[in-house]
Amino acid sequence: MSDTPENDGRPGDGTRAVRAGLPEPVKNEPTLPGPVFAAHFHLPGEVTGPYSYGRDDNPTWTLLERAIGELEAPGTDGAETLVFASGMAAISSVVFSQLRAGDAVVLPSDGYQVLPLVRAQLETYGIEVRTAPTAGDAQLDVLDGAKLLWIETPSNPGLDVCDIRRLVGAAHARGALVAVDNTLATPLGQRPLELGADFSVASGTKQLTGHGDVLLGYVVGRDAEAMAAVRRWRKIVGAIPGPMEAWLAHRSIATLQLRVDRQDTTALAVARVLRDRPEVTGLRYPGLPEDPSHRTAARQMRRFGSVVSFTLPTRARAERFLASLRLVEDATSFGGVRSTAERRGRWGGDAVPEGFIRLSVGAEDPEDLVADLLRALDESAT
Repeated sequence: MSDTPENDGRPGDGTRAVRAGLPEPVKNEPTLPGPVFAAHFHLPGEVTGPYSYGRDDNPTWTLLERAIGELEAPGTDGAETLVFASGMAAISSVVFSQLRAGDAVVLPSDGYQVLPLVRAQLETYGIEVRTAPTAGDAQLDVLDGAKLLWIETPSNPGLDVCDIRRLVGAAHARGALVAVDNTLATPLGQRPLELGADFSVASGTKQLTGHGDVLLGYVVGRDAEAMAAVRRWRKIVGAIPGPMEAWLAHRSIATLQLRVDRQDTTALAVARVLRDRPEVTGLRYPGLPEDPSHRTAARQMRRFGSVVSFTLPTRARAERFLASLRLVEDATSFGGVRSTAERRGRWGGDAVPEGFIRLSVGAEDPEDLVADLLRALDESAT
């Protein structure tokens, strides 16, 4: 988790995050140029150059895409990054651009709660959808004949982890593409393309930007033909980010390593405290040595994320606990600098107990956050 240069001579995570995507400096110009608000560009004569119309490309996107690519795939020749209006826009671009009627896709049965809606839409297009849990690399059992394998690791909200290298090897041997949802890990936690995946996909709304004020998604891919299809899908559906959102995201990436190291270290401290509470069951955090996913996570992850999940005895106890918190907001999403938590079952769609809590650890002082959680557990007991 240090900011020291890596063994191969490349800069460390902090240096990379601070400088990612910056253009060459120009005297009297800002280091990070401001957002370009342009629907169209001056274009006399023949159409040449990178920018012609705002739905196709934008200079602010270009810098952000370069920054994300430097984090997700440093030193990877030919990797391309595309940004989107949201994480779901990014997910949809891969799924719907790569699959055709008659194809089969494998999705995690325990993944993000919107995936069942994606499944229903795919099935209306004549695409076969198979599902299996993340844990135990169970997706291997339904992989034969699939065109695309979708991995979510760690899974949301259960925090199970699968072996990316193993699944990629099996999928490629069967002629399938592999996409990894890297939202919870962030590119500082794991780099799916280095582990062999064809696509790394994420919601930049979460820890990547980290302030709860930007909706954003991205896709990074290594195959030019596959990424051309993703780019075409973005153009067709217009799933593009606004320039202000792209600029805010790029600005926020500069503090990514600082935020991730603080949040992830505190998340481990919180998990260690919670495991000693008798009313807490089903505690999950991949960074805990005793977590069922730890061994696999430690092989492929450099950081373990800011999310801790656990279950309280009843729905009522969980709701009293959330109401008693003072430093933790009762809100959905995760990865922000302000800690949030929610009783995940209130949304439906996740196979979790009524008392299941997803806690996103923020950047507060660890001692203050731990004290708030313990006090809320005590107060909610009666």
